[in-house]
Amino acid sequence: MQIFLKYKHILKMGKVIIEKLTPSEIEKRGINSWPVWEKEPSRFEWTYTGDEECLILDGEVTIETAEGNFNIKAGDFVTFKDGLHCTWDIKSKIKKHYNFP
Repeated sequence: MQIFLKYKHILKMGKVIIEKLTPSEIEKRGINSWPVWEKEPSRFEWTYTGDEECLILDGEVTIETAEGNFNIKAGDFVTFKDGLHCTWDIKSKIKKHYNFP
């Protein structure tokens, strides 16, 4: 059974949480000082061994999970929860700030 919760620009579904942050929220969290990761279009499997937060700066990716697929693009703030196993299908070069809280 799939359960979606959409509230205040937040989409939660199990181990993937997608939000839209305001510029003040980005500043308050210090996201612009987080490291940057970039990756060309590709497809690969990944398993998270801890939570990861990231702000997508450029590009587009589909995250394929057992719970469904998530289309993520520039401007999305995403939390990947510990234990998530997924496939990254990068459609256009991804650039993101990331953090392991």
